Amino acid sequence: MSLETTKHESKAAAQTKETLRKVPTLSLKDYTHGSEEQKNQFILGLFNGIKDYGFIILKDHPVRAELINRAYEILEAFYKLPTEAKKKYVSPAGGGQKGYTPFGKEHAKDASVMDLKEFYHVGRETADEKNIWPTEMPEFKLIFSQLYNDLEKAGMIMMEALTGPLQVEKDFFTKKVTGGVSILRLLHYPPIPEGVDPRCLRAAPHEDINFITLLPAATASGLQLKDRNGEWLDVVSENNTLIVDAGDMLARMTNDLIPSTTHQVVNTEEGRMKSRYSMPFFMHPRPEASLACLPSCRGDKEKYPAITAGEFLTQRLIEIGLLPKQ
Repeated sequence: MSLETTKHESKAAAQTKETLRKVPTLSLKDYTHGSEEQKNQFILGLFNGIKDYGFIILKDHPVRAELINRAYEILEAFYKLPTEAKKKYVSPAGGGQKGYTPFGKEHAKDASVMDLKEFYHVGRETADEKNIWPTEMPEFKLIFSQLYNDLEKAGMIMMEALTGPLQVEKDFFTKKVTGGVSILRLLHYPPIPEGVDPRCLRAAPHEDINFITLLPAATASGLQLKDRNGEWLDVVSENNTLIVDAGDMLARMTNDLIPSTTHQVVNTEEGRMKSRYSMPFFMHPRPEASLACLPSCRGDKEKYPAITAGEFLTQRLIEIGLLPKQ
């Protein structure tokens, strides 16, 4: 092998590595309104993206830019309320699945310190559990109910697009998530207080619990994913795009063919003096839905025992400090 050939191969390898460290961007219109070829390319890009990178960035989706922008304005106004006013909206049911969760309450699984955040949950209402709406802000209910619905629709399209590669019926995931307990989390990472434990991050390294997460581009930087080589990669997205990643429930059902992606929100220098707002939508199935391994993903061995989505969610809420240990 010549020296020139070696140089050429080294350059190609470096270019490949650089390409692999850029989160793919896909257009949802290719799937919903494109040709058969465009649709197939989207399906392949989505499957390979969340399998090989853990995240994809989605453009041309149905969530309106003006709705996202107004939602962030309302979110900022809510978090300017006094702490005691916000605490009126903590759910008496516990578990943090509806209403307000105060600063420093949640921690990552197995973490010894709390995250530097507070958040508000909007979810699907049931006979037993209703959403909690701030009385000071009448528009809060209107805007976040609409955002929840729009993100859920986009999420259902994404889940449908995964059915081909996973060799299940086209409505397989739709049946599981229709009437599910998906959550819209309205996050505030306040300026970092002086004297805070240096081990605390805005969000310590963690994996999401659910099937997939859809995240409108946040108001500031700080989000990082751990790529499949174990290196941290900044996730940079343009305004009005959605960041999509895979969670533990999808990893479990696919026997880790689609692994859950570790990510974090770091304490940037800019962030020490400035609030950061974020609105992830966690797509969950119905509590009774089975998370059994898909036949196409079994291989030689199933890694996880059978469990329902509700049982798994309860287990994880205990692990992150939102439910008491049983």
